[in-house]
Amino acid sequence: MTAAEATPEIELDKADRAFLGHPKGLGFLAFVEGCERFSYYSMQTLLVLYMVKYLLLPENIGNVAGLQALQNGWYGGLQGQPLASAIFGDYTALVYLTPILGGIIADRWLGRRTTLILGGAVMALGHFLMAFEGAFLFALLSLVVGVGLFKGNIATQVGELYGPSDLRRAMAFQIFYIAIQVSVIAAPLVSGTLGEEVGWHYGFGCAGVVMVAGLLLYLYAKPWLPADNRARSAARMPGDKLQRRDVPRLLVLLLLIPILALALMVNQEIFNAYLVWADEHFQLTFFGRTVPTSWMITLDATASFTLLVAVTAFWKWHANRTGSEPDELGKMIIGSAFSVAGAMCLVIAAATQGEGKIGLFWPVMFHILNSIGFAHTLPVSLALFTKVAPKALTGTVVGLYYLAFFATNKIVGTVGGWYSTMDTVQFWLLHAGAAAVGLVAFAVLKLTLGRVLAD
Repeated sequence: MTAAEATPEIELDKADRAFLGHPKGLGFLAFVEGCERFSYYSMQTLLVLYMVKYLLLPENIGNVAGLQALQNGWYGGLQGQPLASAIFGDYTALVYLTPILGGIIADRWLGRRTTLILGGAVMALGHFLMAFEGAFLFALLSLVVGVGLFKGNIATQVGELYGPSDLRRAMAFQIFYIAIQVSVIAAPLVSGTLGEEVGWHYGFGCAGVVMVAGLLLYLYAKPWLPADNRARSAARMPGDKLQRRDVPRLLVLLLLIPILALALMVNQEIFNAYLVWADEHFQLTFFGRTVPTSWMITLDATASFTLLVAVTAFWKWHANRTGSEPDELGKMIIGSAFSVAGAMCLVIAAATQGEGKIGLFWPVMFHILNSIGFAHTLPVSLALFTKVAPKALTGTVVGLYYLAFFATNKIVGTVGGWYSTMDTVQFWLLHAGAAAVGLVAFAVLKLTLGRVLAD
């Protein structure tokens, strides 16, 4: 294969506006990612509640192969909610560490397409294994491996639909995240309700079925997706090699990883201690019916979806009117400010609880403000990483991006365990402080090294 034959998709993609003004492949990738995220967030929504309310009870924990040994060894004898938080933290942290390995496997050996298909199959296996209590740890391991092979490689393909100077790239990732948010809205309503009201294993099984559907859709979409990078590796172009000018930008991206980890801490806690707090203290009974606690995730996802669309439309309107908009770091600074404000709503809710249940006013305000922060941080930061990444290391750099989620989920796993013993007001003040540190760090980085990324 010649070098010219290796990258024919770039010219085709520039002319393709079949999906909302974007390449048709974006539509397929968004739907496939939506299926994968439905399955993942079904698992993430149910996991802590499943462990706290069923699996880790004294009469059930012995049914899980290897769990008591792990409890007494790695987790130092933790029990109940702190143990559930720690397991959740390790699982969600590893889910975001393995994409680095998945990126390396795709870049060096299997190519993105094969790696992604393998990851989807292993993920589906993990969800189906969750139907068997004894296989709980094997199910978590399968999901960790499967997400690692899948996640970074689908986001990379979104970036490959666009040329380096195509201004639609950032908007594409916002559309991509909208598909994710639709899935997060649906997952608690479907799998969450099945799990809490019919049977935990029904919720996990539903996640597996949807993952299989997404995998089949990806196989069908092959003609509209970027050419596999495995084919390119046989005829790598000179521009694909790591250049000396790439090194400073890669170093700035590495600096961004721990800052993102702090900035995202309050958002990631939603699936951990926040759900336990909501289950115990929120007023969730309406007209005589108590709704599943997992529906709080649907509330969050609905706010995230609505506000992601609103933020995207606002900045498009602003750019049309003024001819400019903040760069990626500028938007991430704005997002961190909203995250701080959102966390303070939880502080107020805890401080004003009194003797009764917590009404939903302050939690709803938290989800609104935090979702505005999300819209300015997650899709924008991913777009930044794919834009700056050298072509020779795109999959690996996207994998490095997910190190931020590895770090923040590991922190959340530890900090979330403090919920049972720490004053609730102080617990949420700690999260607000983490978001504030992220805000300051983003601002300092923009002032000192912003030009490195801009250049």
